[in-house]
Amino acid sequence: MRKRARVIYNPTSGRELLKQKLVDILNIFEQAGYETSAFATTPAKDSAKNEARRAAQDGFELVVAAGGDGTINEVVNGIAPLRKRPKMAIIPAGTTNDYARALHIPREDPVDAAKVVLKDQTLRMDIGKAGDNYFINIAAGGLLTELTYDVPSDLKTFFGYLAYLVRGAELLPRIKPIEMDLKYDDEEFKGKASMFFLALTNSVGGFEQIVPDASLDDGKFTLIIVKTSNLVEILHLASKVLNGGRHVDDPRIIYKKVRKVTAKPVHDRMQINLDGEYGGDAPMTFVDLKQHIEFCANTDEIPDDAYSDETNEMRRVEKNFVTGVDKLPDKE
Repeated sequence: MRKRARVIYNPTSGRELLKQKLVDILNIFEQAGYETSAFATTPAKDSAKNEARRAAQDGFELVVAAGGDGTINEVVNGIAPLRKRPKMAIIPAGTTNDYARALHIPREDPVDAAKVVLKDQTLRMDIGKAGDNYFINIAAGGLLTELTYDVPSDLKTFFGYLAYLVRGAELLPRIKPIEMDLKYDDEEFKGKASMFFLALTNSVGGFEQIVPDASLDDGKFTLIIVKTSNLVEILHLASKVLNGGRHVDDPRIIYKKVRKVTAKPVHDRMQINLDGEYGGDAPMTFVDLKQHIEFCANTDEIPDDAYSDETNEMRRVEKNFVTGVDKLPDKE
């Protein structure tokens, strides 16, 4: 009996490029030996999630998430709770495409991304469980992460979790630490911090230096706790991130590899951000599910030009940012 693949695609992603290239994408998966069909997501809540679960329960061997990181997150949430989970492939058509970066999937052309399946290379990836939800890349909490909900989407795309920095003067009064209680493996942090986040890959908001030593399948999150709320100090930390990931030993942060984290607010409300979206309020427990889903991936050696969206303009902005921060005083 022939294997089956279900392409779950967001018809509005990538300026509708997915819709235009859909026939070619389906043909690629047919060449790989899959009887392939497609499902266009709708604005209805959990559209991609529900279809992914249905396809898995119907015995499809491969589920393809075609769209941005949000679509991938939904598809993962559809199949992650199941005992028998199909393989996954991704076709990036969003803006940041962090997960495609991690798997070395081409991000410029959806047909090239689909062709990765022809290489028959896979990787069993860790995913995170947060309460009843799952995440593929990042979970975060604290006032710093809550500010990103108010940042215009074009700025959020360009600067990721550092987007709010370009509005520093406006946001300064709102950046303050909150009391939090974080239990992780056999350790605990109880005190004031601006934010914490848990990363599963090395690409966060388009930046690959925030977690320079990330492993995709070791069963551990990278936990980063930012203890300072001083805007100038945060800018200095951001500069260290961009300047070779030198933040990992900075005393203003805690940088750990952990399997499980329980986050509780001590006094104030603490919202949780899962893969860039609101994921509920703490208290919440996060568990790394080791090698939980098998993904089609380009596991070959990656050439330098594979990261083509790191344009000269992006590198120029990063360089100017680092240079500007170096001129700031040590304190506000």
